[in-house]
Amino acid sequence: MIINGGIRYCEKGLTASLRAMHVQSEIIGMYNDNITGFDKVGYQRKDPVVSSFTEYIGVHGLSQTVDDKVGRITMSDNPLDFAIAEKGYFQTQSEEGIKLTRDGRFKLDKEGNLLTLQDEPVLSNAGTPIKLPVVPEQIKDVKVDAKGVVYVFNKKTNKLQFAGQIGVVDANGVVVMEPQIKQGYNEYSNVSLQNEFIGMMPIIRNFEANRQIFMIQNQNLQKVISQLGQA
Repeated sequence: MIINGGIRYCEKGLTASLRAMHVQSEIIGMYNDNITGFDKVGYQRKDPVVSSFTEYIGVHGLSQTVDDKVGRITMSDNPLDFAIAEKGYFQTQSEEGIKLTRDGRFKLDKEGNLLTLQDEPVLSNAGTPIKLPVVPEQIKDVKVDAKGVVYVFNKKTNKLQFAGQIGVVDANGVVVMEPQIKQGYNEYSNVSLQNEFIGMMPIIRNFEANRQIFMIQNQNLQKVISQLGQA
């Protein structure tokens, strides 16, 4: 006895073309996000991931991964701008919980708390907000070394006083021991505009091809309906 098994899947060409255009539109959107994020501090490019069954399940089979390569590091005139020269993320405390970011543009409030531009506390390697023991008169009195250890100049003692250590973790939450933090620098995106435009061209061509097929199928369907109506 021979048992024949398998999956038989048949659908209308119009549906397949629409699904393909929907998926390709989402992929083009990811590339556009990368292009838009080219000049954003801390932005990491997104790579589209297409599963084996995307042609059947549409956008539900589409996902994305984050490229964690270090971006373009440029000098800043703000001593509270920090860039991570290795893979890793700063930890900040938001209303939704702990957030990871590579945007190291920080500031101080009147009480000496180290905050993001969105007024979210920057966390130490112990998971607590960083607060300076003394509020400096000038921002340049705050010093941070390559490991993220924060010092502030105390005029009363004429010495640098320890204030904490900026917590840097990887995507899994594991502490990065040598983050190579650079004070007075910003890290811009790791996006290459040339690569993004080159990668987007075949997706656009596929979209246009599916669009043409859809239009032909639609015209043929209209002709059939018209002829059936006349009959």
